[in-house]
Amino acid sequence: MKEMPNVIRTARGACWEHTFDRFSAVCYVPENDKDDKLLNYGFIAPYLLVFTETKFGFDQAERFAKERGFFELARDFATSIVYIYPTAPGGWKDADPKIFDEILENSRINQYYKDGVAECWNRFTQQLDDYHIRGALFRTNLYGYGASADFIAKNYLKHFKGHGLWFDGADSAAVTCILERLSVIPDVQADDIPVISVGNSDAVNAILKEKVKYLRIEEKQDVRADFYAFSRKFRRMLGELELDPDLESEGMVIEPGSETLPTSKDNNGDDKGTTEHRVGYFAFYNKGIFDKGPAPLLLVFHGGGDSAFYISYVSGWANIAHRHDFLLVAIEHHLNSTATEMTGLIESLKKKYNIDTTRIYCSGFSMGGCKSWDFIAEHPSYLAAAAPMDATFEMGINVFGQPSPYELNTTVPVPCFYAGGEETPLPELPFQAQKCLDRIQYILKLNGAVKTDDVTLEEKENWENKIWGVNGDEAVKTFDLSRKATLTIELFKRADGKCYNALASVSGQGHECREHTCENAWRFMSCFRRLPDGSIEGGEYETIKGCFTE
Repeated sequence: MKEMPNVIRTARGACWEHTFDRFSAVCYVPENDKDDKLLNYGFIAPYLLVFTETKFGFDQAERFAKERGFFELARDFATSIVYIYPTAPGGWKDADPKIFDEILENSRINQYYKDGVAECWNRFTQQLDDYHIRGALFRTNLYGYGASADFIAKNYLKHFKGHGLWFDGADSAAVTCILERLSVIPDVQADDIPVISVGNSDAVNAILKEKVKYLRIEEKQDVRADFYAFSRKFRRMLGELELDPDLESEGMVIEPGSETLPTSKDNNGDDKGTTEHRVGYFAFYNKGIFDKGPAPLLLVFHGGGDSAFYISYVSGWANIAHRHDFLLVAIEHHLNSTATEMTGLIESLKKKYNIDTTRIYCSGFSMGGCKSWDFIAEHPSYLAAAAPMDATFEMGINVFGQPSPYELNTTVPVPCFYAGGEETPLPELPFQAQKCLDRIQYILKLNGAVKTDDVTLEEKENWENKIWGVNGDEAVKTFDLSRKATLTIELFKRADGKCYNALASVSGQGHECREHTCENAWRFMSCFRRLPDGSIEGGEYETIKGCFTE
């Protein structure tokens, strides 16, 4: 959509409509009690796509949502219900099967959104490129009844090449299909598309039982109950169906929070020029963790356009916090805050939670990696260790792409685990760009590595290590079975025999951040403490060498 649709306020929400090529969409956004202007629930929210038997108006959309249970489910996640009807003259009988792919093409989740619309700003050009239906492609829930259910059953119980999360021509498929009152036998071509069968015949259910791996059969649907009991755990990022663990049922607390902090002089985000602004976050921690004594704290920063939930789940940090029993705080919309402001947040978190002040760490992906580099360069004494990943700006340039007003840290070591993809389209590793080489040379020198990266990019064809320029003192390799990739970690010794630098590359990886890498980053960082006198404890070489996964 090139323009923001006209939004109509209703008694308990908001509605808008837009006609695309193959379908018309009516979007209904129920009011909610979430702080959703500050906290982005888009990643974990179901994308509720209701294929209607007739074209809905706004009153009908609101009434249907309340009667069928979609209203409360959408409220739970500060999301919307999108009603789909074909533009074909004969309705579903003549509808184009490419409707779903066109829905995917016109859907996004983004840092900027309102009234069920994702506003796709280009951070670098400062231009609003376009508008999309706000919905996660990897959590599509297709609901059909009668004729629309028949259409879904004939066309979407299969994979197809279409618009994916990161590129066109991706392996695409619905995440869950809810089919009510079918009059046809479903054409099941893939067993990994979960189905909720509602009020269907024995013949229909027999086919589904035979051909569908994940199936729930109901005589009458309870949309909200079915979602929590069945659909919630499913997502599909790259074609393959993935199952999210139910961390809350396993004893993890997921807690939204916010703090009002003074706006620092270098803030070039949306709150530039203000005296103070709110910073939102989600905290993840195991029940009872603070009863055991002070807990380690890890701040994580998402990539540009992503969200706190995205980096917590896709990068696996929530799982890692659960396994290793630390406090994870994922910062929301962190590109509207600075490393300086994050030190203020840390002080606030110390008052709220029982935090081990000698074990405070940070990590981030892409633009979040750049924020982590800002922390190392500007406020190193707060950190026991850091794990920036998959990005850097030029030395002296902060996360906003502006010169930092702070003196570059050249004296306070910060143990560092850095990782990048070996096949990324963006510059992440020294062989890919001068700024990456400069950053690695900086961190090796800062942390006292004996072997430094004193090479030039122009001579990279002659480098002894084709990725980093020089070999570390030793390389550790660990295999990521889930992605069939090897994480190669170069370890660099200091003069005292300790190791403060672990430089990692991931085979076959593009621009992404994987749980296996983050797991090893945590194992490295957790070996260190920053004592009250500012010195670093930990880093014994054999301990570091043996800390990684096998």
